[in-house]
Amino acid sequence: MSATEQQEKQGNSLELRKKSRYEASLRLSVAPMMDWTDRHCRYFHRLLSPHARLYTEMVTSAALVRGGQLRLLEHSQQEHPVVLQLGGSEPQELAAAARHGANAGYDEINLNVGCPSDRVQSGRFGACLMREPALVGDCVKAMRDAVDVPVTVKCRIGVDDQDGYADLQHFTETMLEAGVGVLVVHARKAWLKGLSPKENREVPPLDYARVYRLKREFPALTVVINGGIATVEAVQAHLAEVDGVMLGRAAYHDPYLLAQLEHALYGAPLPTRESVLRRLQPYVEAELARGTALKHITRHLLGLYQGEPGARGFRRRLSEGAHRPGAGWALIEQALAPARVAA
Repeated sequence: MSATEQQEKQGNSLELRKKSRYEASLRLSVAPMMDWTDRHCRYFHRLLSPHARLYTEMVTSAALVRGGQLRLLEHSQQEHPVVLQLGGSEPQELAAAARHGANAGYDEINLNVGCPSDRVQSGRFGACLMREPALVGDCVKAMRDAVDVPVTVKCRIGVDDQDGYADLQHFTETMLEAGVGVLVVHARKAWLKGLSPKENREVPPLDYARVYRLKREFPALTVVINGGIATVEAVQAHLAEVDGVMLGRAAYHDPYLLAQLEHALYGAPLPTRESVLRRLQPYVEAELARGTALKHITRHLLGLYQGEPGARGFRRRLSEGAHRPGAGWALIEQALAPARVAA
């Protein structure tokens, strides 16, 4: 076998492994969360769960295409499988943004049709697009034509006066016609006027049954459920009805939940919290060497000992010390001390 043939074989093998990881990640994912799921957060979450599908914060197509802010696509190879979530409503601009994402190596491009914030609405994207399924379909088609990686959609079960199942059914039919194979559904309606984004995560009632019905009526569609899911038992119960579960703030505030889910869903050994931090040390030191301030990393670690003895001391030492000039790995060692004593 020639050197070229060996390289091709190795390349094909790598692509197959990457595809296998991507497919396995379907069952568990961590939601895109603005100001939270940055590259440092994703690297940390990957240590806790080798299988989970991770999402970026939402990046607007305008920022990439008109603003040229390609730095927003930065990520580590260790994060894969990782999804770029885009926000926008102009098909050709989204297609160009999707190309940037695919060229940067993202495994999937996801279109945000679920965010209810005023800022997003003013840009005519996010949850308000649920009123315009044909436009969303055009956006998806343009993106699919532009890239070879999967293009998916994250939506709500409805917005404002869309109180029945029929609107969600029509939206889903339009997505299928556009070629969407995976639909992530936040099982709450969004109120676009009168509720803040935080209230939109809490006030509209959850309607898991509507998402289950969607899966039953569109069995060929891969349906991932999102919203208010916070325990291993809840994830397992949802997986009996749909194809995948997406966790949001529960995974951020109690990140060890990801390790527990990795153990429950994929049979992986359950690591100790301290061992996870030990594996993070080379990343922290490499980032410090390139000029990253420790506080940008440690803010994602604060919930690691959530509910455990010593958790308050762990959080306090990191919160009080990470912003100080020269703060480094030694601070994390100090933060571990209360947890070790409590254990």
